[in-house]
Amino acid sequence: MKILQINTTVNTGSTGRIAEDIGKVLMANGHESYIAFGRGNQSSQSNLIRIGSKMDFFLHGLRTRFFDRHGFGSKKATQQLICEIEKIKPDAIGLHNLHGYYLNIEVLFEYLKSNHIPVLWTLFDCWAFTGHCTYFDDIDCKKYQTQCEKCPKIDKYPNSLFVDNSFKNFTDKKKFFTSLANIDFVVHSDWLKGLVKQSYLKNYDVNSLPSGIDLDLFSPTSSTIKKKFNIVGKKIILGCASPWSERKGFKDFFELRKKLDKNSLIVLIGLSKKQLNNLPDGIMGIPRTDSIEELVMWYSAADVFVNPTYQDNFPTTNIEALACGTPVITYNTGGSPEAVDDKTGRVVEKGNIEGLFKSIKEMQTLNRETLTNDCRERALERFNKNDRYKDYIMLFENLISNQTKLN
Repeated sequence: MKILQINTTVNTGSTGRIAEDIGKVLMANGHESYIAFGRGNQSSQSNLIRIGSKMDFFLHGLRTRFFDRHGFGSKKATQQLICEIEKIKPDAIGLHNLHGYYLNIEVLFEYLKSNHIPVLWTLFDCWAFTGHCTYFDDIDCKKYQTQCEKCPKIDKYPNSLFVDNSFKNFTDKKKFFTSLANIDFVVHSDWLKGLVKQSYLKNYDVNSLPSGIDLDLFSPTSSTIKKKFNIVGKKIILGCASPWSERKGFKDFFELRKKLDKNSLIVLIGLSKKQLNNLPDGIMGIPRTDSIEELVMWYSAADVFVNPTYQDNFPTTNIEALACGTPVITYNTGGSPEAVDDKTGRVVEKGNIEGLFKSIKEMQTLNRETLTNDCRERALERFNKNDRYKDYIMLFENLISNQTKLN
């Protein structure tokens, strides 16, 4: 097979690493892999196609800010992408995040429809079936089930300053995204699958597959990171996100810090310069890093990984922590609780700081060796990328076979 994937990034961030890993598994099984991406400059084992330019990214951002038409800029960049697709002639296309100021969905889907190309689309959030936002569970909005309009999250990503075009966006996206005869969807949580099945995409096959990671890279290691940062003897409560925001529970760590003893240290990875300059005592900040080795050091050194996210699908950081033998405490948000069981973590209701604190104390009383083994075992059983991304190969093969029947 010859497979082309399209995503905002490649080999960086959770979605970019997933696209890269799918490409690796494809090539390891004798297939050709291409990845088209919107921004970044990471290396890749797949053949890369850059979509657009910094100016195109900027202009698409303006269209979003002033007219609330995210996904309808980048026309020329998408036409150039189609020229590359014509050269490659892929057997199927794997879509990932299409939002991110780099792609024109109308141009792309008109091309996919007219050329009868099989499509496997992995959804990481709700943008594909709303008129504006990527998540709506924080306000319990149900408009996506019928017709988006008068969006209550117009000032959230992809935020618009003046215009609310959620009605037109919803109508147009529904038209384009339901126009393909041979398309399947993948989600990484049962939670998101449930939402898709209540949207205008409900008549399509939706495969719930947990995301996978490289368990050779993410594994328990003898970490020297405490010595490097002169924090030997501290109990580490780790958090990791990029970017950090209220949606990721950034402020909740400030409240949590007030309950912890002096021997406990919160370490947050992925902070901006501004955030790094405004941390209270007892919270140490680390800038964003693309070094997997450094992440593994932190995961392995931590007593517990805390993910107080308020909006999320299936955070990759949860399973990275488990793979390194570290238990996870998360809010009951989206598919985040699906990463853990009673042996490997705890689930706390959103905003319950006392619940986070009690769960941390409980985890710290458990036998560390047993806890590490349980966490690692869960990762091996459920989140091995070699297993999970072979499922993608089967789905691509089924789509291609189905296209042959349609022809």
